[in-house]
Formats: sequence, C-alpha cells, structure tokens
Amino acid sequence: MKTDAVFTRPMRAEETSRQIALRTRGHSHGRVTRLVSPGDIGERIRPFVFLDYFDADPATAPKFGFHPHSGIATLTLILSGQAFYKETTGREGVIETGGVEWMRASSGVWHTGGMFGKERIKGFQLWIAMPPELELAEPQSQYLSASDFHFAGPARVIAGEYDDVKSIVESPLGITYLDVRLKAGERWAFHPAEGHDVAWIASHQGIVTTPEQVSMGEVAVFEEGDQPIEFEALSDAGFILGSAVKHPYDLVTGHYSVHTSADSLRVGESNIADIGRRLHNQGVLARAGR
Repeated sequence: MKTDAVFTRPMRAEETSRQIALRTRGHSHGRVTRLVSPGDIGERIRPFVFLDYFDADPATAPKFGFHPHSGIATLTLILSGQAFYKETTGREGVIETGGVEWMRASSGVWHTGGMFGKERIKGFQLWIAMPPELELAEPQSQYLSASDFHFAGPARVIAGEYDDVKSIVESPLGITYLDVRLKAGERWAFHPAEGHDVAWIASHQGIVTTPEQVSMGEVAVFEEGDQPIEFEALSDAGFILGSAVKHPYDLVTGHYSVHTSADSLRVGESNIADIGRRLHNQGVLARAGR
C-alpha cells in the first residue's frame, strides 16, 4: 500500500528524549483524512491499526450508512461538534463535544453514524487490534461524555492509565491514549508505562517541537524504546498521543475487519454476513444491486 510517510534520522545521538522515526499527512478523501492504515504505519504501531481525522460542516459532511466490523475496536473522539450513532446491539444516541465512543466489534457488529447538529465537527476515529481472547468475544460499547474523563496535567486520559489517572473506557491492558492541549511556550514530557515501546502523536492544532517540529495535520511516530518524549508548544497546540505494548500478533485484514489469524477472520466475517442478511430481511439495508 502506498504511503506518504517520511522517515527521519535522529538529530543527536546523545538525546535522552525519543526521536521521530517517521511522519505522514496521510491521504484525504473529502473531509476525512486517512492517517494510518494496517498496510503502512499501522503495521509499525500496532495495536493502533487505522486512524482517521475528520473536519466537516454537518450540512455537507459525508453520510455513513450501516457497515460492519469484526475483530477490532473503534474509539471515536469528538473534539468539537456532535455525532450520532446507531448499532445492531440496539444502542443509539448523540455524542457531544469532548465525548467518546468505544465500540468493540469483536465477534461482529454493524453500525452507522455521522455528523449531527449545526456546529462544525472535528475529531479522530482510531481502530485498535484486539488480542485473541477478545477478537471473537461478545461485542461491547460505551458512549461517554466529556465529564467522564479526567486530566493528568495537560493530558486528558481517554483510554488506559497515565500518571495515576485511569480511564473508564474498557480497553485492553497495555494501551494509553491521551488528548493533550498545551499553551504557547508550555513544556511537557510524556513518560511511557513499562513495556510501552510504541508511541505516536497526531496533531490537530498548532505546532509542537519534539525535538523536531510537528504541525497540524501530521502524524509523527517515535522510535521504539522506553525513553520519555518531550514537547514544547510553539503556539497553542492540541494533539492526541498513543502508546502501547506492541501487538505481538499478525494483522489479518478483511474489508472491515482486523484479526490475528485467517481462521478468526473467517469466523468474524461469517458472523457479520449473518447480521447483514438479517438487516436486509428487516428492510434496514437496501437489497444488493439496488
């Protein structure tokens, strides 16, 4: 798969902060930018396997009909605006600014969603690969408001735990996902948990140095290791940060699924095909070919 990722060399060997190993601006499709895919950067930073950034006016935003997933979990963070959701588990509603959807598809789910209301919507959707014990488990979802999350310094802890602040998102162990805001001139250092040798950021506002500059719209992936990552904001800045123990399993992908083996992918895709036939019979989906 083609990628616009650019590999960079460490600036100085004596640096104690982790250096940027590669960076990308992804590929834009209308108002959605695919920043990470399994065939490129997702293989390097697994369990984080897809990352999309969206920035759209609800009046002209793309419509997302019912579509399936299996194996993975999606974590959608609404930075501003509102989004609606509906899934075949029977859950539906609206996510407000600062809110989060955690939807672990596992054995199979169909869902739909999109922009809601009149305010411009911005946010990220992240796909996370599941370990074998969860990739075919019962689906699970959480829809959380901004007030459900707490800060560790300038970092809002969206998933996992950081600096003794623990998220209520029921993500697997070994993952940390932060929503970081820095004022111009502010400095901050991220200290990864033990074993978290995967780390990356995606910027949605301003410019930070780390030690190279990362600007709005970029993903920067850091060298693997256990050193801290130091940031300084050159302007008011916002970025998400992911760190994790590296997913030790293969990424076996289908059209809407990521599993650890071909056998589990077949089971997951069979399950979502069964759900799809039921939705057709209920009139929820248009007949094939229409």
